[in-house]
Amino acid sequence: MRVERDTETGDGNMLNTLLFDLDGTLLPMDNNHFTQGYFRQLAPHMMHLLDQDKFIKLLWSSTETMVRSDDPSKTNEQVFKEDFLAKSGLREEEVWPILVDFYKKEFPGLHHLANPSPVARKVVETAIDKGYTVVLATNPLFPRTAIEARMEWAGVADLPFALVTTLEEMHYCKPNPNYYREILGKIGKQPEECMMIGNDGYEDMVAGKLGMQTFLVTDCLIERDMLTGLIQQQGSIQDLLEFINGLPERTAV
Repeated sequence: MRVERDTETGDGNMLNTLLFDLDGTLLPMDNNHFTQGYFRQLAPHMMHLLDQDKFIKLLWSSTETMVRSDDPSKTNEQVFKEDFLAKSGLREEEVWPILVDFYKKEFPGLHHLANPSPVARKVVETAIDKGYTVVLATNPLFPRTAIEARMEWAGVADLPFALVTTLEEMHYCKPNPNYYREILGKIGKQPEECMMIGNDGYEDMVAGKLGMQTFLVTDCLIERDMLTGLIQQQGSIQDLLEFINGLPERTAV
């Protein structure tokens, strides 16, 4: 059931842009199941350089460093690469071509680790048809090739997103509010014009601190550290479709 809350942050009449999370939102999945399967497929490619346990530990550690980074001068890719190479003692030419090749050739085959819903495409198509700007606001922990593969699984890869946030281009990660500020800067929008739609009660809902409206998708809900006070709408992906159907028509924005 969709839940609505009155709020002073944002004016529904100004809403013209919808930011969609990917994993667990437009692409239903169990995060732990996906991560385990992803690591299981990737780790063997690094065995000649690092044993599996050490590689996975370093991968997590460098990802955490990237998530914590607040350096506007370095992309997420730069932060991750510098940290991983420093901790592993490896050279870029030893590691990076392996990762690039994996994401290009093997990552698309991991589609069995997700549970796509045909409603996801309908949600985004409906928003576009009604004149809303759409953004794929996935946490930019992956390179574009991996994100585009997951967009294919979700059935939304061919849709005209104004922005897709990727490892190579973004300088911050969720839940850093600067991640959302960077999106606003790239698309030329104000917070009150936007709604963040996602399944993470903390990482996605934190956008409400900037004045964005929020919709928590509950099918694959992540309840850790829920920012309950910032949740303005919530419900299933089907509820989300009904909500977007009920939004006013917009001219192209």
